[in-house]
Amino acid sequence: MNTPRFPWRKALGRLLRGRVPAQLVVQYTDRCNALCAQCGMNARARFLRSTLHADAAVALVDAAAEKGVLALSFTGGEPLLYLGEIAELSRRARAKGIPLVRTGTNGFLFRGSERPDFSDRMRHLAETIAESGLNNFWISLDSADAGLHEQNRGLPGVVRGLEKALPAFREFGLFPAANLGLNRLAGGAQPAPDAEADPEGFQAHFRDGLRRFFSRVESLGFSTANACYPMSLPEESASREAVYAATSAADMIRFSRAELALLYAALSQAVAGFRHRLRIFTPLSALLALAREARGQAARFPCRGGIDFFFVQAGGLTAYPCGYRGSEPLGEFPDLDLARIPRAASCSACHWECFRDPSVLAGPVLELLAHPLAGAARLFEDRELTRLWLEDLRYYRACNGFGLRVPPDFFALAHFARSQDRVAGASIEPAPAR
Repeated sequence: MNTPRFPWRKALGRLLRGRVPAQLVVQYTDRCNALCAQCGMNARARFLRSTLHADAAVALVDAAAEKGVLALSFTGGEPLLYLGEIAELSRRARAKGIPLVRTGTNGFLFRGSERPDFSDRMRHLAETIAESGLNNFWISLDSADAGLHEQNRGLPGVVRGLEKALPAFREFGLFPAANLGLNRLAGGAQPAPDAEADPEGFQAHFRDGLRRFFSRVESLGFSTANACYPMSLPEESASREAVYAATSAADMIRFSRAELALLYAALSQAVAGFRHRLRIFTPLSALLALAREARGQAARFPCRGGIDFFFVQAGGLTAYPCGYRGSEPLGEFPDLDLARIPRAASCSACHWECFRDPSVLAGPVLELLAHPLAGAARLFEDRELTRLWLEDLRYYRACNGFGLRVPPDFFALAHFARSQDRVAGASIEPAPAR
């Protein structure tokens, strides 16, 4: 399949109009076959399940292409319960000119590596993904410890299966990402120290666990990784009526604001130490911004949900600013004029990385274009954020956009081995008094 070139001129045009390239996240299904404690859609959860109707799915893809959406994500539940449908929709999206199409899996297809047909099944899976036009594909992992991950998910044998399957993916020119959902398993089997009594110990616990994670995914054969931030809304924002049921009230996924600040500092340190060995999506500037919010500072670059980013829940066509703002329906996505949607109040209630990371990365650009002198002054004043933001931009360029079909350029990434010390010694700032 021919790969459409990224439309840089169209993207620049949106930036000049005070917007960023549009993104649409489509929840294809909320059905799932895993038991993850940190997710409200796990197989044990009791609610009425839905899957997007074929006609609705086609309408969404066609509307996204017509509206100039540049990034289309199919999420779940477990999207690969419907592998054939996702592959066909991806082919349609790419044929209509959407340059970035992605999906992921909990890894259930990688079970049964001991069976004689496993290699053939993996080659078929890799071939299907390669022919679909997907250019980003993630596989979920919760911990460096395979036993912890598999017990939490109720999917025994997936880690060994992944290790055996990844060579087949590379044979087809595919480089999937290991996707870490941040929860308390990320630190390992031992409980974390009390964050209030021992903040340094809490941060070190997760920093070391996250370093083990990145080392483990590298040894499994991954060349790309990503981190999903905790999917649990703070109590004060529960009234937002999340329509994306990935949220959970389980202790495994809930962190206090002080703990979140320390967790993001730990992740920054771990990411900085592996940027030259893996392509890691997670931007250091976004982690700093989120840590500051957790400490009580106002979001400098609030989420672009409902402005440039949109979410459609399984079972219909209704668009929302994001999956956690169910009380703010925008209407059916095919009927929306994205340029005329009234801007909702700035939101920083959730930490959904699909929306928050690009919002922080694009924020300084929009600020500079809208108010060049004031924007430059603010960047100069906030030297810590500016330094990390510029480094993120250089890093993303070195990663060639993290494409599923592009092997890592380790020569370009080698520069970032020298930059890790600037983050490794990050100080722990106390959370503000309440």
